[in-house]
Amino acid sequence: MLVKTYCAEVMGLEATTITIEVNMTRGVQFHLSGLADTAVKESYDRIRAAIANNGFKPPTADLTINLSPADIRKEGSGYDLPLAIGILAAHGKISESMLGEYMMIGELGLDGKLKPVSGVLSVAIRARKEKFKGLIVPQENVREAAVVNQLDVYGMDGLADVISFFNGSTLYEPTFVDTRKEFYEHQCSFDLDFADVKGQEGVKRALEIAAAGGHNIIMIGSPGSGKSMMAKRLPGILPPLTLAESLETTQIHSVAGKLSSGTSLISQRPFRSPHHTVSQVAMTGGGNRALPGEVSLAHNGVLFCDELPEFNKSTLEVLRQPLEDRKITISRARYTVEYPCSFMFVASMNPCPCGYYGDPTHHCVCTPGQIGRYLSKISGPLLDRIDLHVEVPVVPFAQLSQMKPGESSAKIRERVIKARQMQEKRFANDKGIYCNAQMTERMLHQYAEPDVASLDMLRLAMERLSLSARAYSRILKVARTIADLEGSENIQSQHIAEAIGYRSLDRGDWAER
Repeated sequence: MLVKTYCAEVMGLEATTITIEVNMTRGVQFHLSGLADTAVKESYDRIRAAIANNGFKPPTADLTINLSPADIRKEGSGYDLPLAIGILAAHGKISESMLGEYMMIGELGLDGKLKPVSGVLSVAIRARKEKFKGLIVPQENVREAAVVNQLDVYGMDGLADVISFFNGSTLYEPTFVDTRKEFYEHQCSFDLDFADVKGQEGVKRALEIAAAGGHNIIMIGSPGSGKSMMAKRLPGILPPLTLAESLETTQIHSVAGKLSSGTSLISQRPFRSPHHTVSQVAMTGGGNRALPGEVSLAHNGVLFCDELPEFNKSTLEVLRQPLEDRKITISRARYTVEYPCSFMFVASMNPCPCGYYGDPTHHCVCTPGQIGRYLSKISGPLLDRIDLHVEVPVVPFAQLSQMKPGESSAKIRERVIKARQMQEKRFANDKGIYCNAQMTERMLHQYAEPDVASLDMLRLAMERLSLSARAYSRILKVARTIADLEGSENIQSQHIAEAIGYRSLDRGDWAER
């Protein structure tokens, strides 16, 4: 008897429908074809135990199972459920009348319980595209899949529930998630607030500019000056995610298996802070299954690299292409996967190995050569891609002891949102451009053309600081954002002057002051 069930293989953010053909004849052998990996091949042992522990006798027959299309590699334990249902249907224990209407995915425990798997959101999107009536997933994945409308999503606890569903012995209701309600409810609840930060008004101003224009920023200061503290509060002043951005971000985290149980949509911009021992593959993505890395997990959010010079230099260099192209391509012998990675790059570092160069309260013990070698760990091309270089001074006791809270994140966020709305209107006809940091060279001439006085000031800065062409573009983009925060239609000389002031590390004498 031949029976067909349906699953999906996730590759990148896309899923491909997999048809599972189960043929049962007289005999005792088991054959599995279709380029299955070890996890799929081992599924038969889990399935036999799950069937036996749910009151059914495992079939004693010649089983031939094909996973079609056969030239796509099948990976993971998500095939357990559709394989088990196919075997039971071929054995005559399940009615096959509805099998063609549903896609299934889930890992089986030996007791028949369904365990969560990754990539369920991509599978749900594929099921709707292929016009399946519904999708059956483990209970822990049901809210993630139910985000997709026009698709009946059923969360099941175990194999017995799925058998009852197809046999019609128990009626189950599909899970409904009010996507918009849940999305907007959690958009503005942040645990960290800029009101807790004492002093550092200049750094807060720089972070506000970075958030308003989507610019990359690096903070240089002594240990304990508040660099990490302020970086962690940055998501609280960024504009809220749109529904489309939230769906894309959730899909990336779903594929990576990073969604917590019961999560439907990610409603806040992600904040990723990898340790400085992170590998190249963990940063950019890859591995056997080409999973997304930190740059993609930070998509539509913030990637924060604390103590930047402590990162492996080769790991930092691989950030150059994602920062420029806002996408990462992972190439393997049999396939190529592309992930989006449009993120704000935020970094912090000490000014020298001991951390106290330029600190009025501590004595620096580093030699100029040591400071130069420490700073040289960050290459010029990478620094060129960072729009704002900000020095973080030590906060004096008088400011630390003040009981009055600083300006709240909510107030800063209002100004950021207003500036982003100006940019949204400006780039309405430019596909894929949403903020000033994404402007092309053509757009700079169109939207960020400085006046004569500003041009002279910029020329003088370029000559004295020996700035690159990329740094020139970064200054204009930052100046455009500063003008937006002031509601100014044109870039003025004070905007250019402030933008030039955020290029600290471009000064050749920075480590010799």
